[in-house]
This record gives sequence, structure tokens and C-alpha cells, in this order.
Amino acid sequence: MRSFLIQLSAAGLLCALSLAAAHAATGSEPVAVPQVDIAPCLAATAADDMDKAVTACAAVIDNEKTAKEDLIKALIARGALYARHDQVDRAIADDSRALLLDPTLADIFNARGELWLKKGDKPKAVQDFGAALRIDPNHEKAKANHKAMARELERIGAQMAVAGKPSFNCARARLAVERAICGNRELADLDREIFASNARAIREARNAGEAKALQREQDDFIARRNAGYGRPGYDLKKAMQERLQRLNGVDGY
Repeated sequence: MRSFLIQLSAAGLLCALSLAAAHAATGSEPVAVPQVDIAPCLAATAADDMDKAVTACAAVIDNEKTAKEDLIKALIARGALYARHDQVDRAIADDSRALLLDPTLADIFNARGELWLKKGDKPKAVQDFGAALRIDPNHEKAKANHKAMARELERIGAQMAVAGKPSFNCARARLAVERAICGNRELADLDREIFASNARAIREARNAGEAKALQREQDDFIARRNAGYGRPGYDLKKAMQERLQRLNGVDGY
């Protein structure tokens, strides 16, 4: 009986070993997935080595096995490298992908806003600066950028509001030259610029006497303009351009 039990035990052990070998042979045993090494990408971008970074970072970013955190780090690093080398579109693409993965990155919203600004897309820049501030209201760079852009957009808006409008009220225009200026956007803009430049010159005059002389010169120009308009050979646009150049050019004040 004892001999039979020993034989049975040995047979069971042999069977177990055989099953284990077969299990291993089928490859169904979990295989450890090697981690994607992000270090070469980060080192190359930190060294500002574009050639090495392109290869090293692509190996991380294009690998579907890269962990999410490492993917974000690689995208941010490569995006910053592209930005330093004025490859703005590529930098925006990497920052945008990083933000899709983690929309809480205030620094990256601000960085992308600065890139939009380089491209001349001010509305998108303001939007990104605002997003950075919503995430971190104390983000100093985003606050400064948002404030500067808000002022710039306000200035542009003010310019657009007066575009094509002269310095005087067209509803009260009586002279033919005034009506001609009101009816032409280019002449209206010239008139407004002349008025503003003359006001600046007077404001910056060294004394009251100089200010009076400057205003007298402007009054003389207006008088010559009014008298000359409509006469053969008189070019209103040319006269206004010359007056503006006089105020702002090499002979200006």
C-alpha cells in the first residue's frame, strides 16, 4: 500500500511538472513589459541638441507603450525645444497634445499662448492666457501676458472704432473739402492722424511760445487746404501726406 502511494505521489509530481512546462511553452505566462526610457529625450532637449532630441523623443512619443506621464514630459520637452528654435507650429502641436492628455497644465497653456502670439493670433493667445489663470490665478507670467494682451486688444478696438473717421464731426461738415474728407476713408484717416500728431507736437512743446507757433502752422495748413481744394492742380491727398510727414518725419517735432 505504501509503495502504491509513493508511486501515485511521484506520478502527480511528474504530471504537475509536465503541465508547468507545457504552460511555459505556450507563452501564456505574463511577460514583463520593458519600460520606455525617457531619459535620452529629456537629456537631448535639455542640451538643446535638436538632432538627438528628434530621434530620442520620437522613440518615446510614438511608442504606444509609453506611460502617460512620460508621454506628457516628452511632449513638453520637445515642444519647448521647438519653441527655442522658432519652430512655432511644431511647438504648438506638442503643447496641444500635452494639454489634451492633462488640461491642468497652467505653464503649458501660458507657453502655448506665447506661441500663438508669435504667430500673430492674438485672440487665441488671450484665450490660453485666460485658461492658465483659471487653473492658477497667481500665475505671474500668465497674469502679465493677459494684462498686456487685454490692453492691446482694447487699443485695436479703439482704432477700429475710429477707422475711416476724420478729426471733426462729418454731420457738421459745410466746406467742400470737409465733405470730400468725410467721403473718403483714406483722407479721413489722414486727417485724424494729422490732428493727433499736431496735438502731440503741441503737448511736447518746450514752452508756450513754441506751442502757439506750432498751432499757428497747423491753422495755416488748414487755411491753405480749404482755399486750394477744387483748384486746378491741387492734390488734397498729397498735401495732407506732406503735412503728416512734416509733423512726424525728419522735419517733425
